[in-house]
Amino acid sequence: MFSFDSIPDQTGRVAIVTGANSGIGYETARMLAQKGAHVVLACRSAERGRAAVGLIVAGNPPGRVELSVLDLSDLDSVAAFAERFIASHDRLDLLVNNAGVMVPPFSRTKQGFEMQFGTNHLGHFALTGRLLPLLERTAGSRVVVVSSSMHRSGTIDLDDPNYERRRYWGWPAYGQSKLANLLFARELQKRLGDGGPMVTASHPGFTATELQRSAGYVSLFNFVAMKPSDGAMPTIRAATDPGATRGSYWGPAGLFEINGAPVEVGRSGAAKDDAVAAQLWALSEKLTGVSYDFGGAA
Repeated sequence: MFSFDSIPDQTGRVAIVTGANSGIGYETARMLAQKGAHVVLACRSAERGRAAVGLIVAGNPPGRVELSVLDLSDLDSVAAFAERFIASHDRLDLLVNNAGVMVPPFSRTKQGFEMQFGTNHLGHFALTGRLLPLLERTAGSRVVVVSSSMHRSGTIDLDDPNYERRRYWGWPAYGQSKLANLLFARELQKRLGDGGPMVTASHPGFTATELQRSAGYVSLFNFVAMKPSDGAMPTIRAATDPGATRGSYWGPAGLFEINGAPVEVGRSGAAKDDAVAAQLWALSEKLTGVSYDFGGAA
């Protein structure tokens, strides 16, 4: 069974974890630092990010830990974060696209996108594209996209992804954003091919974090919810397992993938739709203004 002890030594590797101030993002960053990685916590709140850095450092990890502010709901913040990172780091071994929002009241990002689609998908799409040259220059680099089992309920409305003409419902919008995560991971790996960075995906099952608490139902299911350190293990395995393959998707092994040890899991038919993945990619480039320069690192 894959566990913390299974994680290979990460000394010398540089990792970014978005949304790392709490929940599975925090635990992912903490475990990577404990294995020797230099971890950048990319957090929207500087105050909460500093607190998370302090907690990780208090555990005396062999790896370095730093904070860099990133608001994925603002593409200007995404661009500024990427510019700072590239200016101060000469490698990027691991990008963990973890941050997300779940079923908030209807709201829009700074650029006017529906908050869940804009943050969970478009923000990470733009971030990954801006960091791609550094990822391509780093041998053995990996991108992990954190999705959800709720992707199975999602559909992509390519004509109205941002709820400009249809009525907003929080859960379908969340499902759309999580399906978009998996389609993005699939299309990114397809475009990268067999060389260069590896792309994997994961989902945490049912984990008791602030994300679920914001949805207002976690107390009903505490008896099956995993603690964040366990819920982070599918992401950690997707990020570090030497046996992981390109395009693999990791989640809990238990019934309905709610809890359990991290294993490779299946995905919905919609998450394997190459035509929709390509259309979503084109739409994402148009909406974010970020076009990927594959091979640009050379």
